[in-house]
Amino acid sequence: MTDVTKVVKERYGKAALQVMNGGAGSCCGPVNQASSCCSASPLVPGAVDPITGNLYDAEQTRGLPAEAVLASLGCGNPTALATLLPGEIVLDLGSGGGIDVLLSARRVGPTGKAYGLDMTDEMLALARENQRTSGLENVEFLKGQIEAIPLPDCSVDTIISNCVINLSADKDRVLAEAFRVLKPGGRVAVSDVVVRGEIPPEIRRSVELWVGCISGALDESVYVEKLTRAGFVDVSIEPTRVYRADDAREFLNTQGIDIDTIAPLVDNKFYSGFIRATKPGRW
Repeated sequence: MTDVTKVVKERYGKAALQVMNGGAGSCCGPVNQASSCCSASPLVPGAVDPITGNLYDAEQTRGLPAEAVLASLGCGNPTALATLLPGEIVLDLGSGGGIDVLLSARRVGPTGKAYGLDMTDEMLALARENQRTSGLENVEFLKGQIEAIPLPDCSVDTIISNCVINLSADKDRVLAEAFRVLKPGGRVAVSDVVVRGEIPPEIRRSVELWVGCISGALDESVYVEKLTRAGFVDVSIEPTRVYRADDAREFLNTQGIDIDTIAPLVDNKFYSGFIRATKPGRW
């Protein structure tokens, strides 16, 4: 297990336990810190996290367990943008507390199926309890790493993921595995943190800490290149939430970084993007 994988597993395990104990998920910072994946805004009473806040509307989450919503640590809403059809097989890479899996299961209906893949025992336990509470039967949560998906070749119609691929230390392997398990004509429809343009390395590291704990966000051109090299076609990236320097002001100030000095270097350079790609062929 790589150091990156170990830290991700530990932090998301703590986040799941926090939700189970009645709090909101947090993938970094002290275990008793509320809210989401690494924004400083939870430190401000009543603040809305600019990364993970307001991703799901009330109509989508109606009827879902509150714990599934609280455990959401994503940076987008892939289920709102992905084309999911009745009867399809969907796989969520890094499914966490299961919110996107449960939403997908509703979309594909009883003749379809939604898989969630996660490596963290605590998140899997939370997700399975959320599934039980939801009453949805066309759902299965699998234990494993996204670099080695425990499903057969050509077995999935659509792969979704919510701010998880950036956390992998071997993104090429993740994309190769995604290509392998998709049916010909299958689709990737993921939300992830993306970088746009050049950023000084020391500043990039600090902003990445804010955006995703230990994230390794790819530049948009590199993301497209890696998907293409894995064999995908019709690759596109659509920005869904662009981060401004002020969004990270409090966090970066605590890191001893003068936000006013670096603002021109980071403003609009990080964003949540919806990434689409297709495996060639027809099933």
